[in-house]
Amino acid sequence: MSLAKEAQHAYLGHVTRRHFLKSAGAGLGAMAFASLGAVGAADPTGSPDPLAPLKPHFAPRAKRVIFLHMAGGPSPLELFDYKPTLARLHGQDCPESLLEGKRFAFIRGVPKMLGPQATFRQHGESGAWISDHLPHLGRVADKIAFLKAMRTDEFNHAPAQLLVHSGSPRLGRPSMGSWVTYGLGTENANLPAFVVLLSGGAAPDAGASVYGSGFLPTVYQGVQCRTKGDPVLFLGDPEGVPRNLRRKSIDAINTINQQQYEEIGDPEILTRIAQYEMAFRMQTSVPEAMDISREPAYIHELYGTAPGETAFSNNCLLARRLVERGVRFVQLFHWGWDSHGAGESEALNGGFLERCRETDRPVTALLEDLEQRGLLEETLVIWGGEFGRTPMLENRSGTDNPFVGRDHHSDAYTMWMAGGGVKGGITHGETDEIGYSAVSGQVHVHDLQATILHLLGFDHLRLTYPFQGRDFRLTDVHGHVVHQVLA
Repeated sequence: MSLAKEAQHAYLGHVTRRHFLKSAGAGLGAMAFASLGAVGAADPTGSPDPLAPLKPHFAPRAKRVIFLHMAGGPSPLELFDYKPTLARLHGQDCPESLLEGKRFAFIRGVPKMLGPQATFRQHGESGAWISDHLPHLGRVADKIAFLKAMRTDEFNHAPAQLLVHSGSPRLGRPSMGSWVTYGLGTENANLPAFVVLLSGGAAPDAGASVYGSGFLPTVYQGVQCRTKGDPVLFLGDPEGVPRNLRRKSIDAINTINQQQYEEIGDPEILTRIAQYEMAFRMQTSVPEAMDISREPAYIHELYGTAPGETAFSNNCLLARRLVERGVRFVQLFHWGWDSHGAGESEALNGGFLERCRETDRPVTALLEDLEQRGLLEETLVIWGGEFGRTPMLENRSGTDNPFVGRDHHSDAYTMWMAGGGVKGGITHGETDEIGYSAVSGQVHVHDLQATILHLLGFDHLRLTYPFQGRDFRLTDVHGHVVHQVLA
């Protein structure tokens, strides 16, 4: 056998079927890696660490994000969008003009109008309307920018959740947290750059896709952490494997990986080495960061936390602990806001009240705690669901149903932002007198995404990744920065 054939045989010995398929697209792979530097998403020092800290396109107002997603679509008509006219229309038949050409998830025929199921008061110097379901949030009303005329293109949960978090209602796109970590890297190599915390008894309807990396490298996907047991599954060493032996095992694996990289030159091998090292460091850093029992008593009183439980309050405190340790993006999902009224657990006069009690105190505490630590100025906090609710009663459960609820509504709902370069104490956008349609300041989901990226120092048009022959971005081919909410 000639030397050339021996060399070829040795090379093929390293190439699995998967590696062969990757190598077949080496041209596209090279384009992908070359493009990273063009968007400011590759380390100019040439570091093999894909999560090394990076500079955005321009000076950022926010360095990190906490996204509080209320899965199910909380009703703004019971929280922030005060509509006395709707109260006067309570019980009347819905006008035909509101139904023509509209699609609803569950409403059939002619429903009745449903007045607000809460009492509202104005708070702070801004006079923000907040319902009595959120008695604590009024304390921080002047820190919040309310977006009262949000709009989405979807009226079912999973597609709408995918749209707000990945920019597309279909599977396969990277989540917002993945885009942010791809573009900025992390400030703490000992912790995941993108952490996900779940509460409320169930995962979002769209599942892990709402925090997945899509076509981005998997290193950018969200890492789900738990408040019971090991914070990350399989994080601990196996029984009988001491720490020094684990270190030797990783050294041996990475020696082989390094040899393979020198022979083949596949950049993903360097990523693999970095991830082995990070996993080893996480074994000590993650348990410490996730241990809220280390917090003083006054902090537990502020948040209403109970260490060891799977609760939204615990997750809010964890979010603060994580961002102060350099985690770039913390995503909280709180399930149970789908208030159709078909039963007590999903009624505006039932489960909805429980969701408000579970979240009001810790959300308020989070903003106050971040501010007193000097973190709010550079931490962007976002609150909202995937869509809103109709001003009419959902009518699928009959007239004798003691529980009341509203159907999904995509045309007008409320989200809010605070900190991280956002102007506090303002309301942007307005809905009509019954909260059904926007009359000014409408903000599409893609506009919200463009604004979030702008606050992080990115031109959303330039934060791209090549896939299947074209450059993709979080905002797809849409999106405008909402400059009115910027400080």
